[in-house]
Amino acid sequence: MKRFLFRIQKAQKRLKIKSVSAFLITSRINIAYLTGFTGSNGFLLITRTKTILFTDSRYIERAKYSTPKWIVIEDITKLWRNPEELKKTWQRTLKSLKIKSIGFEGSNLTVNQFKKYRHISSKIEFKDISGEIESLRAVKDPYEISLIRKSQEINIQTFELIKKIIHQHETTHTKNTKPLREIDVVWEIKRIAHELGAEDVSFEPIVAFGKHSSMPHHESDKTILKKNEIILIDMGVKYKGYCSDMSRTILPKKPTKLQKEVYKTVKEAQENALNKTKTGMTEQKIDSLTREIIKKHGYAENFTHGTGHGVGLEIHESPSLNEKGKQKIKTGMVMTIEPGIYLPGKFGVRIEDIIVV
Repeated sequence: MKRFLFRIQKAQKRLKIKSVSAFLITSRINIAYLTGFTGSNGFLLITRTKTILFTDSRYIERAKYSTPKWIVIEDITKLWRNPEELKKTWQRTLKSLKIKSIGFEGSNLTVNQFKKYRHISSKIEFKDISGEIESLRAVKDPYEISLIRKSQEINIQTFELIKKIIHQHETTHTKNTKPLREIDVVWEIKRIAHELGAEDVSFEPIVAFGKHSSMPHHESDKTILKKNEIILIDMGVKYKGYCSDMSRTILPKKPTKLQKEVYKTVKEAQENALNKTKTGMTEQKIDSLTREIIKKHGYAENFTHGTGHGVGLEIHESPSLNEKGKQKIKTGMVMTIEPGIYLPGKFGVRIEDIIVV
């Protein structure tokens, strides 16, 4: 529970920087990060001296055993049914805590939700603090890193078993054998990951056979695996809330000269970034480490996405490794390195691994 105190204290330090009396945290992921509470309904109010979690009767007991004892838990079940009483109670809370300004997560609230908070918070100044908690989440502590590492271990084990299924299908395939479809592999990824201890997949797996591999985010369908066909798999699982991510390209037994050339280029690009990434570099600089290799081999126009992204409680977090990224990389950041080359109508290659800076 000490980690939650440390996180709340870091958030409280940001109050002064953002010149507000309190943070109103409405993002479910950010609430979980700060308190351990994972219910589907609730919001968090952080002041310089107090942290209050507001939720309804469905989650009160759960909140009490999943959050630190120093977090105040308020049952607002009845208040939601009585708008006027809700407004009076909320304003009493603001007055007692001497709150004159609130930082809210504009990237999380809908316009209508924001209007409701404004309506019950008369004479309170609101300031958008989108990204503040996400910036705290970008640097992982040792506990988080251990969970991401375990998540990725399950991910890798799952992939190795998937490779065996694919290999077995290719070696034993006959006219009477049931054909292997992309969606069949997707289902096997989910089943195997669950059996190995994952609680869920961190995103819908991408399984792309043949020409489909040229689409970075192909939606897996009923396409059947053909003999001597390239396969691209992008997959990740969740372990105790934390995501993993990995892409692998499986070359056919008899790859073409072009397939071998593209694969070798992508591998070289990835290794260049893996070997040279370090604290203090900008997102753009790390992106250039893969992009310059791919450009050197003549495939600059075929690398159509960023080099990588942060991974944690969400599959895409800060930092974002792209051509315009200005943020400096810090020790403890966990992110992917995933260059790719995509030749429309032919095939694509992507290789992705997670690193801890």
